[in-house]
Amino acid sequence: MGIGIVGWLAIALLVLPLAFLTWGLVAVDRNQFVLIRRNLSRVGAAATEQRNRGDADFAAIARRITPGTYAAKLDRQLAMAGRPAAWPLDRILILKPVLALAGAGLGLLFMGGRAEAVPVLLLLFLTAFGYFLPDLLVYNIGLKRQEAMQLELPNMLDQLLISVEAGLGFEAAMNRVAAGSSGPMAEEMGRTLQEMQMGRSRREAYQAMADRSSVQDLKAFIRAVVQADRYGIGIARVLRTQAGQMRVKRRQRAEEKAMQLPVKILFPLLFFIFPTLFIVIMGPAAINIMTSSFFG
Repeated sequence: MGIGIVGWLAIALLVLPLAFLTWGLVAVDRNQFVLIRRNLSRVGAAATEQRNRGDADFAAIARRITPGTYAAKLDRQLAMAGRPAAWPLDRILILKPVLALAGAGLGLLFMGGRAEAVPVLLLLFLTAFGYFLPDLLVYNIGLKRQEAMQLELPNMLDQLLISVEAGLGFEAAMNRVAAGSSGPMAEEMGRTLQEMQMGRSRREAYQAMADRSSVQDLKAFIRAVVQADRYGIGIARVLRTQAGQMRVKRRQRAEEKAMQLPVKILFPLLFFIFPTLFIVIMGPAAINIMTSSFFG
């Protein structure tokens, strides 16, 4: 009988807490949960809004202290770089004075209270370098992107020509090529098509794509497409002509780079390869001459 009582007590100690916990979960007021969740979301939204408002204030101050022409030039460089998501214009304008102040602080640290010419020049250099560092990075990204576009353009024109000759319209061919390819040219075509879908005219969308690039071959192709659309010329003929010209220009650029190769390799050959060869070839003979003259 005693064992039975102990067993029932153990069961009660196990079941009663579980039953109380289940009852608490079932009988709790769900409206209270909704209210708490809503308050937490409001707090998070308020914090996000306050952070965005602070970023907007910093961006407004940065725009105010930056000349308009300089900001426009920087915006054009961002357009040529493909407008990276991590490098919006406002963020760069905020980052430039911050980096300049960081460079100035580093220069003052190196100066150590000395007002000599070299530390002062170092301070000015670090300040200017910190201010223009984002410009250099954006310019480098844009330059590499434009080079990639120039390399991809002949292949893109061949794909457009094949699609148009297969029966697709020019915009449909652009959509097919942009969807089936990757790279800056595919991104530019996709952006141009999006601008057309948003209500922009063909001519304006094509001209905007030409303005976002410094590749002269792409600009010539856009001019040919605009003229064909204006005068009703068959787009297949234009694409065939442009594709042939692009292939010829690509071959000419390859031949030009091949002709420049001996000139580029001349200085490494003179300063690094020839001295090593002279040391390897003439070194033993010089050692023998010095040895014979010394002991002779």
